[in-house]
Amino acid sequence: MKPVIALVGRPNVGKSTLFNRLTKSRDAIVADYAGLTRDRHYGDGRIGSREFIVIDTGGFEPDCSEGIFKEMAKQTRQAVAEADAVVFVVDVRGGLSAQDHDIARYLRTANKRVILAVNKAEGMQDSPLVAEFYELGIGEPHPISASHGQGVRSLLEAALADFPEPEEEDEDLHDVNRPIRLAVAGRPNVGKSTLINTWLGEERLVAFDMPGTTRDAITVPLERNGQKFELIDTAGLRRKGKVFEAIEKFSVVKTLQAIADANVVVLLLDATQGVTDQDAHIAGYILDSGRAVVVAINKWDAVDAYQREMLQRSIEQRLAFLRFAPVLHISALKRQGLGPLWKAIADAWASATKKLPTPVLTRLLHEAVEFQQPKRAGAFRPKLRYAHQGGQNPPIIVIHGNALDHVTDVYRRYLEGRFREHFKLVGTPLRIELRSSRNPFADKA
Repeated sequence: MKPVIALVGRPNVGKSTLFNRLTKSRDAIVADYAGLTRDRHYGDGRIGSREFIVIDTGGFEPDCSEGIFKEMAKQTRQAVAEADAVVFVVDVRGGLSAQDHDIARYLRTANKRVILAVNKAEGMQDSPLVAEFYELGIGEPHPISASHGQGVRSLLEAALADFPEPEEEDEDLHDVNRPIRLAVAGRPNVGKSTLINTWLGEERLVAFDMPGTTRDAITVPLERNGQKFELIDTAGLRRKGKVFEAIEKFSVVKTLQAIADANVVVLLLDATQGVTDQDAHIAGYILDSGRAVVVAINKWDAVDAYQREMLQRSIEQRLAFLRFAPVLHISALKRQGLGPLWKAIADAWASATKKLPTPVLTRLLHEAVEFQQPKRAGAFRPKLRYAHQGGQNPPIIVIHGNALDHVTDVYRRYLEGRFREHFKLVGTPLRIELRSSRNPFADKA
């Protein structure tokens, strides 16, 4: 399970800059303007072999009780509740403020591991201005520069110190005794719990509840027609008395963690609400994670013909990047369409773990090049020589050749289509890696 780190602090101290540094992205908008970030923002980070989830938050004013700042404070409190560790970001150039004391007072009562990051401290590691922040009573200040990357690695190591190193998984994806990890992802109230409870109530299913902590995912073993599954909870499978916070039941973090831990993800949409921005974000995260995916439209029986047509168009437009995923129409409440859904899940898993022989891949590559050569780049045309499989779940095809840096995205999609068509790959992303041969005479020029 990936640990979760929340970035908290008053406005304009550099939280979004640090977020972009940790995620190696530019997802968070950065400007010299206070209050730019308002909602929680999630991203993936990595240090060595350790992966984690980062939450960027808006400027925190714990005691604010009105207007947009009240809503921003609510978002920050939810991020702290979801996090395993909190990085409290302060500004050494702005000095210690009363608002910093208010935030520190709140964090001391949150019962979370808190690491103090003193930002904008380039060249000021031994400055008495840094020592001033001991006054917050949170622990040792870590001087960093989010914009230049100084001190960020040691800050991360301190934040992740209490979490174990990830174990190397040497698992055989074709082991029939190994259960398929299946996650149901989607927005709150689209019917995830209803679908899972319907599955657990079917005949020929073996299921029992395994308790877990707030940070651990709850998995429910399930067996259907001899195939073992592990349902990864994203919707709160515990009894209502155990789910004492809406944060715990509908946490975005839990959805992201469940997707990362799954082999196959069922993306559940609500037919009565259409495809929302949040649905598209979840779908994008599934694609980035490389998980096999099946799109299931729940409450299909509750919409008329016009709504169904508009929904189909919405899926084609907003989820165009999931064109490879099968789309099923179901009603979890009335148990309609569940048989085809299970078949689609099985097909997606089979495609994600299919073995792609090297001779077949190379032959298909040569046939594709013979039918349509890659676009010439100046005096050179990329030469694609042979291909082999580089991984499963998702399938990875590695192509070797010369000048492959000049292969266009359009041609890459063309190759993907040829491979998909031959191997009948459905419900799984397919990644193509291009590796150019090194010129042995390049250093002698």
